[in-house]
Amino acid sequence: MDVKDIIVLQQERTIRWHAEDVVATRDTSLLGIAEQNHLENFKLWHEEDVARCDNLGDQRIVQAKRAIDRHNQQRNDLIEAIDRYFVQSLQPAEEGSPFNSETPGMMIDRLSILALKQYHMREESEREDATSEHRATCCTKLSVIEQQIGHLSAALSRLLNEVRAGTRSFRVYFQFKMYNDQELNPQLRRAA
Repeated sequence: MDVKDIIVLQQERTIRWHAEDVVATRDTSLLGIAEQNHLENFKLWHEEDVARCDNLGDQRIVQAKRAIDRHNQQRNDLIEAIDRYFVQSLQPAEEGSPFNSETPGMMIDRLSILALKQYHMREESEREDATSEHRATCCTKLSVIEQQIGHLSAALSRLLNEVRAGTRSFRVYFQFKMYNDQELNPQLRRAA
């Protein structure tokens, strides 16, 4: 697996999903799971925009908040699925080598968010109705985002190579999100 494939997938899907209806993949390969994670981030991003609008009415804000919870839960489940894929394929050492504080799934998720930032910052940098100062500021931010993508993708590649070589490892960090679970969230339990 080449990290560049994930970067290209995230950037290409971001462009496509802004231009046409989103179609979820059923592909269970690593790239398929990464695409599903990116789709949840894509939906999450746009619901977060809705949730910040004061002129849509309380009901739409509540709907957005509920959607944000669902997408965030799916996003975290998919990060864990990516990590399970890497555990099965790379079999990282249980001990005897340093552990990375971030898992490959967490890094792929961060790259997904950076792909969304890159797309939207590029839009802002090209907005004809914006001031030249706004566009210049956004161009500078876009450059930083692109550097961050380069740095993070290099770090992910390095981590995967080191895990293969047995010189570094990682552990899957299960999120155990409680807020959506009626058995674990006291407010939901009381309401039921």
